[in-house]
Amino acid sequence: MVNKDKSPAQDVPPASAEHALRRHAEEIAKRKKALSSKNLETLTPEAMRQTLHELQVHQIELEMQNEELRRAQEELTASRARYFDLYDLAPVGYCTVSEQGLILEANFTAASLLGVARSELVKRPISRFILKANQDIYYLCRKQLLEASETSEAQSCELQMVKHDGTPFWAHLALTAAQDDDGAPTLRLVLSDVSQHRRMEAAMQESEERFRTLIEGTPEPIAVHRHGRLIYANPAAIKLLGANSAQDLIGKPLLDLVHPDFHQTVLARATSMTLHGGRSPMVEKKFLKLDGTPIDVEVQSTSIAYDGEPAIQIAMRDITARKHLDQVLQEYNDELEQARHVAEKANLAKSDFLSSMSHELRSPLNAILGFAQLLESGEPVPTPGQKTKIDQIIRAGWYLLELINGILDLALIESGKLSLSLEPISLNDVLLDCQAMIEPQAQNRGIRISFPLFDSAFFVNADRTRLKQVVVNLLSNAIKYNKAGGTVEVTCSEVTAGRLRISVQDSGEGLSPEKLDQLFQPFNRLGQEASAEEGTGIGLVVSRRLVELMEGEIGAHSTVGVGSVFWVELNLAAAPQLGPGAAEPPTPMQAPVQPGAVLRTLLYVEDNRANMELVKQLVARRPDMRLLGAEDGARGIALARTHQPQVILMDINLPGISGLQALKILREDPATRHIPVLALSANAMPRDIAKGLEAGFFRYLTKPIKVNAFMEVLDMALEFARTQSARMEHEKQTGES
Repeated sequence: MVNKDKSPAQDVPPASAEHALRRHAEEIAKRKKALSSKNLETLTPEAMRQTLHELQVHQIELEMQNEELRRAQEELTASRARYFDLYDLAPVGYCTVSEQGLILEANFTAASLLGVARSELVKRPISRFILKANQDIYYLCRKQLLEASETSEAQSCELQMVKHDGTPFWAHLALTAAQDDDGAPTLRLVLSDVSQHRRMEAAMQESEERFRTLIEGTPEPIAVHRHGRLIYANPAAIKLLGANSAQDLIGKPLLDLVHPDFHQTVLARATSMTLHGGRSPMVEKKFLKLDGTPIDVEVQSTSIAYDGEPAIQIAMRDITARKHLDQVLQEYNDELEQARHVAEKANLAKSDFLSSMSHELRSPLNAILGFAQLLESGEPVPTPGQKTKIDQIIRAGWYLLELINGILDLALIESGKLSLSLEPISLNDVLLDCQAMIEPQAQNRGIRISFPLFDSAFFVNADRTRLKQVVVNLLSNAIKYNKAGGTVEVTCSEVTAGRLRISVQDSGEGLSPEKLDQLFQPFNRLGQEASAEEGTGIGLVVSRRLVELMEGEIGAHSTVGVGSVFWVELNLAAAPQLGPGAAEPPTPMQAPVQPGAVLRTLLYVEDNRANMELVKQLVARRPDMRLLGAEDGARGIALARTHQPQVILMDINLPGISGLQALKILREDPATRHIPVLALSANAMPRDIAKGLEAGFFRYLTKPIKVNAFMEVLDMALEFARTQSARMEHEKQTGES
């Protein structure tokens, strides 16, 4: 029953406990004052010592009571926070109504059911949302509740309510008596939409007249019982239960046809259906034929009217054969799962081994490269022969480091631990970044490189950091394996609807068909192992895996003596927009801050410029806020330490350290651990959200941004920050005093 469920409000400690502590402290203070006001001149030395002792005891008691009061206040604050989380996330509507019938507070579900914003719902009379013809039902239920308030019994009723736009609906109301913080009587309402249930009941009543006609011919076994005894069985049920006719079953106790292991559950279900009606879910049970043979069945119970009186219909389905097949399949699946587990374990062991070995190689490699560079630049200057050998050591060291990095990337991908954030990425911005990174290498080789000039912005669905890694790898290969004074041309074209191709064309020697077939094989350098060009043969393999994870394709075609073209195809995406149902905000001007108002700071850590611009436009709507931006986690941490923003908005997939790693650093730093951090990410799977909340994010928002949800969570974070700041200031003042 709803009226016996624990309300979320019960999680909040009663205010009376806090008042009692305060009264006790005041009493101790009065006693102390009375003792201190005694005429000390008339006291004997012994009495004076006794008086001083009593004053000290009372002082200690007062300090203990103050500490107990402080702990009670902290518990109250934490409990209220838990209460509001549970209150807002409840699947039913909660309202608190004053003695005058005004709505004092309501959760999101109640506001949604009534079709009005929660802020507009407060202070409205509850009668506004009850159909006039049904208001007497509500007031009668309320009257019965108030008359039975001493027993704390809840009252419930079903009546027709009306949404804000006038749409009527059937609702179930459960009322309980309560009091506000000042002791004034209030009502708590639990609101559920039961319109669908009422429609089902009406449909069942309309179909009762056609019941026998339809049920007799159905191939599904159906029986009806009342008070635990069968009163009807259709031909299919007679056959299923091994009877010769309906007379063999009529009047028979239902439990005689149920395996003893299921007696308790069948009795409980029958009792519940008799009291509350409705329809049960389809569940598996074991029944017995008349001769005692067990059969596995799926059963669904439904409350009906049979011959004008309440009864329970049970629909049965023989699943004995299916259960046997399920058992066989389960055994087979267990074998497959065991084999898959062994394969995954072996693959994980391989990836872990590669990762571990790669990391272990870095320490001695660091010493090799470090000392080799010291020898190269040290005194005395190396002889030409020595310098040649040192150059070979350094070249081999950097080659080995590149190989280690490639192996680490490949191991991360194959182990399934690589996390990508697929979202609309500006291709113009990505290519500009790649151009800045690769042009010095091209100039050193005497290679002329050209990039496309875009008339408009192109957006692709990809991970920004990993897309740059792929493009830079293709450009680096095009430069390394080009001819002296050659060219590299980057072009972009829409090959099919919704698909964009990025092509990197070089003027090198080209590849034969045999070598083209060997592309994207690990450690295969296509015969370049003995050349002067450095390489690992793993870059293209990593690029291919990354492109596939971004739901794209990578390929190449080449002509010997002319050159090669490597291309990447990705899905086109629309420019980042606000969430569904939210209008695109105009470019606003920052409103002036009112005199005396506090300017709050939001730090947004995001490498996608389009997303940064969207949040900038949203924050511009708030005259009390300013926005700081950082393109990576390291800079975001530095800005947080320097500027102490009230709230931090953090992307998860960032260049360098991830949002999760940045959050960990902020939480471990005493200077920033108090700042609430909101996640805003394209990683919207439930496991991603759960992982983020477990890591310590205040809330986890997903892209695209939904304006109302974003603003509401931002307000919650700002309020939390204000409370934290007040608490810290209080603790500071208390410590100083």
